[in-house]
Amino acid sequence: MNYKFKTKPYGHQLDALDASWDKENFAYFMEMGTGKSKVLLDNAAVLYDKGLINALLLIAPKGVYKNWFDSEIPVHLPDHIETNIVLWKTSDKSKKQQLLLNTLFKSGTHLNILIMNVESFSSGNGSEFAYKFLSAHPKSMVAIDESTTIKTPTSNRTKNILKLSDHCKYRRILTGSPVTKSPLDLYSQCQFLDPWLLDHQSYYTFRARYSICKKIQVNGRQVEIVVGYRNLGELSDKIKPFSKRILKDDCLDLPEKSYVKHYVELTKEQKKVYEQMKKEAIAFLDGKMQSSATVMTQLMRLHQITCGHFTADDGTIKDLPCSRLAELMSILENVEGKTIIWSHYTHDVRRIIKEIKRVYGDESVVDYYGATDTDARSTNIKRFQTDDKCRFFVGTTHTGGYGITLTAGSNMIYFSNGYDLEKRQQSEARIDRIGQTQKMTYIDIMSQDTIDERIVKALRNKVNIANKIMDEDFREWI
Repeated sequence: MNYKFKTKPYGHQLDALDASWDKENFAYFMEMGTGKSKVLLDNAAVLYDKGLINALLLIAPKGVYKNWFDSEIPVHLPDHIETNIVLWKTSDKSKKQQLLLNTLFKSGTHLNILIMNVESFSSGNGSEFAYKFLSAHPKSMVAIDESTTIKTPTSNRTKNILKLSDHCKYRRILTGSPVTKSPLDLYSQCQFLDPWLLDHQSYYTFRARYSICKKIQVNGRQVEIVVGYRNLGELSDKIKPFSKRILKDDCLDLPEKSYVKHYVELTKEQKKVYEQMKKEAIAFLDGKMQSSATVMTQLMRLHQITCGHFTADDGTIKDLPCSRLAELMSILENVEGKTIIWSHYTHDVRRIIKEIKRVYGDESVVDYYGATDTDARSTNIKRFQTDDKCRFFVGTTHTGGYGITLTAGSNMIYFSNGYDLEKRQQSEARIDRIGQTQKMTYIDIMSQDTIDERIVKALRNKVNIANKIMDEDFREWI
């Protein structure tokens, strides 16, 4: 393959590219942190260089689709490829945005790239524009990042995305965990690639072949539920020819640590309260002698809003509509193995635990924060380290970030960060200790263009935020 990489690939990435590059349908079942985004972009670049595609439609969840635009494409797509890249913005009806979208239909030798969030396919506008884009470019590729987002055959977005399959030459799906709850999750994902790959034109015949069902009475009517699975060896053999499965532990040349960002958009309610609080903070601090504690108090009030709540004047905590918890649950669907989740706020710890128990069961999670009973803390650590049923450890870095060992997990998610650099470094070290045998992935959830993003950037650059703020105008942070 005569192709010049912009960024040097690892051995496992070369293997995945070699297995997929000229196939019309392929699934990158690559664990988070193994670099599946780079493989997809190299694949698209190779096909473009050979004159096989001139358009790429990238579909990804809201939390990561901007990351393709801001980071993945600029870093990995070769510079010799002339591109026209447009980020779909569901709520942006401005003339400027419409002019940008229209550039995708201009003739030329460049590679047209449209990046859309999967949620936009739940209604008509997103689907219609994607269809128009593909119709204008018969030589195209469609790639679905975190493809488990289309695992439900009956959802509108799944149905709308499946319709695109007939209008592109090449199809790719990417996910770290293709089976999140059951082998039946594979049906829609593979259906997008090609309806004939699994030899089933109906989800119900697929379910009948690979699951064991039982009929029960619910509210006076008979309902069929899945109680087990069968013929899984056969299913595994069917997907091998068009997929590549890569786990972090199989990648000998992969760095020990990798860092990932997931963005969450503020809701209208959050934006309104954030802007109001921002004006109040500026009015309060402007022209006054400021201590780092005073400034940090104002900044953390803003940060609290990005997490979906705020403290009212009477001291009570008020919740705001927020997508952060939904984004966390989406991430958990796509990570393998045990996971540690840190939150700066105990209010969020309780919300996270409640939602994890609802989805994964009471035995799936343990807590470690201020309200955790002293005697229960060591028991919870032991459960996480030794009990296969316990997948999640949820706590605050203030309580759990020091001294304990959590090497059973290799994934660490920061639902929110504080401003203390030492707590961030110490909490990261809970999985980076003697006894850790797996590659480690650290994931930050944040809201773009807010104090939230500034905090994460500073912590990753090992900046002491309290000192940094006193050296800068506080307005730069908010």
